[in-house]
Amino acid sequence: MTRNKIKEFERCLHQEKFYDAHEVLEEIWFPRRFEENSEVKLLKGFINAAVSFELIKRDRRQSAKKVWLNYLKYKQLLFKLKSPYLNEYYQLTRTLDRLHSKFQ
Repeated sequence: MTRNKIKEFERCLHQEKFYDAHEVLEEIWFPRRFEENSEVKLLKGFINAAVSFELIKRDRRQSAKKVWLNYLKYKQLLFKLKSPYLNEYYQLTRTLDRLHSKFQ
């Protein structure tokens, strides 16, 4: 299920459906949101990145910058993570960074 959600999240990002992307990952993150777990926090970071892009679309750039900083904070957890989805997460960070450059 997680792998499918990651693929769906990335598909939404490529289509610039950032609100939908946020909703996709929230399905896996929300039930686990209270766990002290690096993977759960990284998922929260990915959600924050999608929210940041949605805020840019809505011309709320100052808020978008703040939310992007949250993503960057959680992105660092990628380097401490042991997960069967590590490659997918790494690819997501590359996609998110490219999108961020596009919107700057």
